[in-house]
Amino acid sequence: MNARFSPVSFLRKIVEQLVVRQRSGRAFVLLLALLGSAAILLIARAPLQILEERLGSLGWTLSPDTAVEERITIVAIDEQSLAEVGPWPWSREIMAELSEKINQAGAQLQLHDITYAESMPGDAALAAVLSNSRGAVLAQVPLIQSDQSIRTGTLTHPVSGATCNGPFPATQNFVANNATFSSIPKGHISPLVASDGSIRQIPALICVDDNLYPALAISALLQVTNQADWRIEIEPSASMFGPDLTLSMPSYPGLNIPLDADGNLRISYAASPDSFQAISAVDVLRDNYPSELFDNTWVLVGTSAFGIGDIVPTPYSGAAPGVELQARLLSSLLDAAIPYTPRNADAFLWGLALVFAGLLFVLAGRGERSVAIALPVTGVLLPVVALSVHFYALGTSNLWLGWVFPALYGMTAAAALLLLELSRVRSERTRVYSNLHSYLPEQIAKDVAYNLPSSSINAQRRNVTLMSADLRNFSAYGEARPPEEAAAVLHFFFAKATEIIERHAGRLHEFKGDSLLAVWDDHSQHSAEQALAAAQEMQDLLSLELAAYAPAGLEPLDLGIGIEQGPVLMGSIGPAHRRTHTLLGETVTVTLRIQELTADISQPILLGECVARQLDEQDIESQGSFLLDGLRNPHVLYAPEIPKAHVAQRKPVQHGTPKLRIVSSTDS
Repeated sequence: MNARFSPVSFLRKIVEQLVVRQRSGRAFVLLLALLGSAAILLIARAPLQILEERLGSLGWTLSPDTAVEERITIVAIDEQSLAEVGPWPWSREIMAELSEKINQAGAQLQLHDITYAESMPGDAALAAVLSNSRGAVLAQVPLIQSDQSIRTGTLTHPVSGATCNGPFPATQNFVANNATFSSIPKGHISPLVASDGSIRQIPALICVDDNLYPALAISALLQVTNQADWRIEIEPSASMFGPDLTLSMPSYPGLNIPLDADGNLRISYAASPDSFQAISAVDVLRDNYPSELFDNTWVLVGTSAFGIGDIVPTPYSGAAPGVELQARLLSSLLDAAIPYTPRNADAFLWGLALVFAGLLFVLAGRGERSVAIALPVTGVLLPVVALSVHFYALGTSNLWLGWVFPALYGMTAAAALLLLELSRVRSERTRVYSNLHSYLPEQIAKDVAYNLPSSSINAQRRNVTLMSADLRNFSAYGEARPPEEAAAVLHFFFAKATEIIERHAGRLHEFKGDSLLAVWDDHSQHSAEQALAAAQEMQDLLSLELAAYAPAGLEPLDLGIGIEQGPVLMGSIGPAHRRTHTLLGETVTVTLRIQELTADISQPILLGECVARQLDEQDIESQGSFLLDGLRNPHVLYAPEIPKAHVAQRKPVQHGTPKLRIVSSTDS
């Protein structure tokens, strides 16, 4: 039966493969980050779009155009005007007087960002003044973002040459001027309010009752041409970096207005609010203004008083008068500098993201130290680069490219590669530790793997139980047999002995030649019993197994084991570039010498005095006092009694080749 599928294990295996296969792993992570960034962009589209718009507008607001716009003058019905003339709405007579003074001052065209919906006394007088002016355009308001069911006044002056089958918004509700003003040209002032309340776009045309009505700024251009037929043409752009649609007017040649796929104009905020000339309406009524202010200019009449409600947020201010937006549209149309998003902007942003991917791929392949610094720094800098590219395109070519996707990808990809690199480093460190642990005790392996090397003595005094086990007659065996076979025998001995020692709570300190040294980390009775049990099991299993085979003419392989307890100095010594882990002290020497005596007195296991005291309940026999080689004081040695059953289990010697399988070997 197949094991149950574990997502965690499956994911761990994938990560391990990515870590091992570094180049392909980085490429896969970069691709995964690309898809993840696209998914995030789809899921969190609204907040990211707001972020893109607000930070993208910094390309205008950080370095705005402060040149005075002399072609347009704003006549503002502001707080001062309301205080001196009276509350809004003003009478038609006052508006007629204001309009007449603007005409007399020499204005070429006056645009009223005001809708005269209700019939009021003086409508005819105001209409007459507007009709007799050099040019006038009034506002009308199709309700495209409102649930109100209202049809007030009469919509007039639609365009020809295009139909409502296009991408333009449609509505059946509107607030228009009353019939008295039917002959005066009109343009709509219905902006698109974004989810954060900002106004960034306005429909170039709005469909009402199968007629398309132009925006106020476009109506102004059509009006100054003095053409009775307001004809326009809408065509898709053929240029790679052109807009989705282009609006042109045969009566105004040379001007191609860029529109997005929904038929909207983007409002330019390149000019500083202070660059637009504005004068209070009450000053105009009192003839308190410079004579050149209206000379041959386009005049925008609108409200700016906060209480009237025509206040909108812009990148420059949270409360700007709506008439300022109309001034911006007019100015950018006159300069043919309408910002737009190229129809291939998405492809450009994906291409920029791929450039970021290539850069990150190269950086991730550098050295570990460089990666640790370069990836975090690059992850911060790439969004700045994406935003800077957007700023440059906006400032030089009026291209609104956007920047969020490559910026998001740059951060995500850098973070993902950094995590991959950290996983690789951790995996390598774990592998180093595992390899060290196979050569050194666990704590020493940790110290080597995770601490900086030191040239000082790093050792501690401990009381331990030691076991030394030697494979007797191995030198003669190695002389008579091939080295691969000798290695297989030694491997068998080390593997089985380690398994037995660890099963009895001991740990291997070192393999040396054909012998080993094992440690129990205290000198208690329990440790002594564990060490003796391990020694006896090694004798039962290994000695008998190894003795069963021996080459002709050679003594069989056997084990000699010595055990003792006492203090040792355990730790590392040597210069920082070449350390060694060691055990030092009399206990170590005594244990090794005891093991060497096992062959001389024909005892497979010998015990020192200290460990023998802990085994008073065991069947052990004194072997007498011995002066160990290299030591000055004699030591009494003991040997555990070997049960007769163990002796009976010994197999007769069979001369021949041991049945040992060589796992792998490398020819020198």
